[in-house]
Amino acid sequence: MDILEAAFGKIWPKRGGFWGPYLMLSPAILLVGLLVLGLAYIGDTSLRTLDTSTFLFSEEWSLANYERALTEPFIRSVIWRSILGATIVTMITLLLAFPYTYIMVRTRSAFLRKFLLIALFLPFFIGQVVRAYGWLIILGKQGIVNDILGLVGIEPLRMLFNYPSVLFGLVQYMFPFAVLMLAPALTAIPEEIEAAAESLGASWQETMLYVILPMAKSGLIGAGLVVLTLSLTDFAMPAILGGGTQDFVANAIYDQFFRTSDQGFGSSLAVLLIVIGSLLVWIIFMLVGAGTLALGAKDK
Repeated sequence: MDILEAAFGKIWPKRGGFWGPYLMLSPAILLVGLLVLGLAYIGDTSLRTLDTSTFLFSEEWSLANYERALTEPFIRSVIWRSILGATIVTMITLLLAFPYTYIMVRTRSAFLRKFLLIALFLPFFIGQVVRAYGWLIILGKQGIVNDILGLVGIEPLRMLFNYPSVLFGLVQYMFPFAVLMLAPALTAIPEEIEAAAESLGASWQETMLYVILPMAKSGLIGAGLVVLTLSLTDFAMPAILGGGTQDFVANAIYDQFFRTSDQGFGSSLAVLLIVIGSLLVWIIFMLVGAGTLALGAKDK
């Protein structure tokens, strides 16, 4: 970017300083423009119905695809499953990520801190699909867990291709994201504040509940928003660990685009997913604020 700015200054030296910042923003503006263009195309396609006799889309706009999406029991169950799953995954992930992050940033042991960091970043070197198939090997009927249970006389358990297995996989996948969002918020809390609370008679539990948690609110909100939106739109975990019986909205969109070739209906589901995600984020913003996503803005 520095080389680009210098070249632009030589080509247009008089105006280079004025246009320099806009030149730096040009890649982001291009990406956002392509995103808006793609969303506009999806919105247009969602208003066109597929003629199953000719497999051509209608020339006129209509809300038939949206009516179908909101009235078909299967699609409504998929939408509800996605929202409920994303909510459960968010709550469980935050409950697990908070103590992990607290220990990681507060421990005085360099070995323990490095171990926790390595354990946190190691999953990023393994793709989501590979991790999901790894759980198939571990939790399958012929998997490692059932082999161990068989040694003590327990019959093989069905731990895959159900809703809990999808939620388990999503929690495991979202956990590092939550920790990375929480770590800056907890690091910014001085340890002296905890010592002051304890010196005033507060127990460890009271210090965590009335001091640390309120001060880490922005990090919790930011982590919750990231986990919620990523879980709501996830494709791989429901497809692999759900075995095709626990689809989320993203899986239903894929089926409409690549299996039934009904791009109009698939586009309407994509628009609904965007609307649902935006509404959930807006509700959180209205109730508890934007958290770390506010980029330092002060609440009025």
